[in-house]
Amino acid sequence: LLGGHALFLGPSDIQLGVNESMRDTANVLARFNDIILARVYGHDDVVELAKYSQAPVINALSDLHHPLQTLADLMTLQEHFGKDLTGKTVAWVGDGTNVLHDLMLGSVILGMNVHIATPKGYEPDSNILQKTLDLAAGTGAKVFSTAIASEAVRGADVVVTDTWVSMGQEEEYQKRVSDFDGYEVNNDLMAKANEGAVFLHCLPRHKEEVSDEVFYSEQSLIWPGAENRMWTVMSTMASQLGKLE
Repeated sequence: LLGGHALFLGPSDIQLGVNESMRDTANVLARFNDIILARVYGHDDVVELAKYSQAPVINALSDLHHPLQTLADLMTLQEHFGKDLTGKTVAWVGDGTNVLHDLMLGSVILGMNVHIATPKGYEPDSNILQKTLDLAAGTGAKVFSTAIASEAVRGADVVVTDTWVSMGQEEEYQKRVSDFDGYEVNNDLMAKANEGAVFLHCLPRHKEEVSDEVFYSEQSLIWPGAENRMWTVMSTMASQLGKLE
């Protein structure tokens, strides 16, 4: 749609940091491409790519951050509630993942309060949480954490969850499902949120995380959010290439 040409390099095409250094890979890719969209595991990999690449590098996902998902979520909320989200409350119910990290950062920057519910041992990264608190102090947003899902959802305008079992954690499935008992987003949990509250999930969804009644309800903004991943990625790329004023 932007009129460019894509070069896709999957795991079988390129082994980052295996046969050559990340620095060498960054220098080569920057000569093939005007922009690099990197979906990696370790966050240090995308940081190193950006350090040595002469072309802009966009983090498409790392174990620590998922900024493009947050851009799509915030766009979706602005489409639903209006551009000014100040004073709205976002409740996270689930694992302290990369999706939560950027969602809480982005939310407080826009003046939204953040309620975080994670089981003990599944809390978000402490450094990113502290950065969130520091940013919230400047915007007036409120942030609090709990291990009880219903406490986080009470007073929320937006309820968000994500997978409980991320890539590479498949062997922990049974333990994690047990640890997240009581964290399913269902009608009973949504009833504790504010009237008119909406639901978001970055996909793919597993049934233990959210009931069909919520996932396919009018409260769900799943499908607009999925579409907005496309528009926000395109906008980010265009911005990094200097195509937007």
